[in-house]
Amino acid sequence: MKHVLEKFGLIYPIIQGGMGNISNAPLAAAVSNAGGLGTVGCGTMTPEEVEGIILETRRKTEKPFAINIPITVTPYLNEMIHLVIKHQIPVVSLSAGNPAPFISMFHEHGIHVIAVIASVKHAKKAEEAGADLLVAEGYEAAGINSSLELTTFTLIPQIVQQVKVPVFATGGIGDGKGLAAALMLGASGVQMGTRLIATKESPVHNTYKKGLIEAADTDTVIVGRSVGKVRRVLKNSYVHKLVKNEQHGITSEQYQELTSEAQHVEGAMKGDFENGFVNSGQIAGLISSTPTVQQLFDEMMDEAKQQMMKRLQELGSFSL
Repeated sequence: MKHVLEKFGLIYPIIQGGMGNISNAPLAAAVSNAGGLGTVGCGTMTPEEVEGIILETRRKTEKPFAINIPITVTPYLNEMIHLVIKHQIPVVSLSAGNPAPFISMFHEHGIHVIAVIASVKHAKKAEEAGADLLVAEGYEAAGINSSLELTTFTLIPQIVQQVKVPVFATGGIGDGKGLAAALMLGASGVQMGTRLIATKESPVHNTYKKGLIEAADTDTVIVGRSVGKVRRVLKNSYVHKLVKNEQHGITSEQYQELTSEAQHVEGAMKGDFENGFVNSGQIAGLISSTPTVQQLFDEMMDEAKQQMMKRLQELGSFSL
């Protein structure tokens, strides 16, 4: 783990997920300043918008941060690659597509590459292509997800067993117990998305944060299965209508229209749950506060250490 922290310039083994519209300058800078790896999420934003966020993030932190490029989601793939190279962003995170064609190009410019994957097969391919770190995502995670629907608890140990490159776990992790569990499964650290939305530095509408805090364990739902486009969202009025539409049968194009960035902005940034949706991982059921990012990370590390020490002591009390 120490080697990974040094390579990526981290104090804590925590990466911010690349959430479109949400992983912007204030939150990314706060994560990096708190000792993690902040991430600017490109989503479907224009190159001009992303470049503005890059410059703002640089004004807010001197620490390393990453850019997440969702390969098959952004309509500006080549432009985003150019921006990462132009601004010499030290780390790029590649998700929602095959990272292999791009890794060597980033390496030529001294940029570390994180590949977000969801199966052992994809992990092996990303390692063979030269990825510096893998983020293995279970389907407990928020937003666009793998249709394979493998859980974090089963996915992480299988991937760690099959690759040599460091692996970070994501999906269903939002506190010190989750961090400790990921480390015990063989991961070198964790990536978080939903938990960071409910922080003081997060730019989302307070209605979104309130929704996460009030969420129960069953308050997220998968949409898009019928059209092969899995996404985990928080239940609300708009999502209820979306689920009904899907049950009655919709095309892939209709689904895309109903889950576009426009509806996401309505829900996440404007707090309109009648006309928009918000992404949420299953970890929402554990969220009960909105600390600063620094407070969250400090508490997570303390809790993880205490949890591991406590369990080691308990295990030591058993006689063989």
